Amino acid sequence: MPRKPQALVGALVLLTGLGLAGGALKIPGEAGYGGVGPNFLPWVVATVLTVCGILIVREAFTGGFRDMEEPSGGDRGWWPGLVWVSAGMLANAALITTIGFILSCTLCYMLAVQGLRRAQGQATTTGSLLADLVTGLALSAPVFWMFTKFLAINLPGITASGWI
Repeated sequence: MPRKPQALVGALVLLTGLGLAGGALKIPGEAGYGGVGPNFLPWVVATVLTVCGILIVREAFTGGFRDMEEPSGGDRGWWPGLVWVSAGMLANAALITTIGFILSCTLCYMLAVQGLRRAQGQATTTGSLLADLVTGLALSAPVFWMFTKFLAINLPGITASGWI
């Protein structure tokens, strides 16, 4: 007997993969640099999602996810954590053109991690805020430079030089 929630998740993943495959059919496939066309990555994602969906549905029909451990955490979601993460994402969207990619992504990271820390009951200290700030900068700056300098994709920056 299939476990309905698991079969539903598998079916949704499968349908998502098939939907992406349908969209990939509409992307032209002329080979670009290195023989890879613009439709390569959508086909990879569509294929992986379709295979995962099939495997999840098969698992649901052959007994479900066997030997699963009980999930950790509380019985319910911790809504303040969702608010922290959402605030980070909304702040990023609102501020990216004003303060630039690096600073807005750093702020998003710091707020999201604070929400996750608080959800796990960790105390918030000045040191943890500073560590989250430094880590956010360490992640967002190389991403910005890679996209703008190596891939020639324009992201909002603070200065006209394009380095910040």
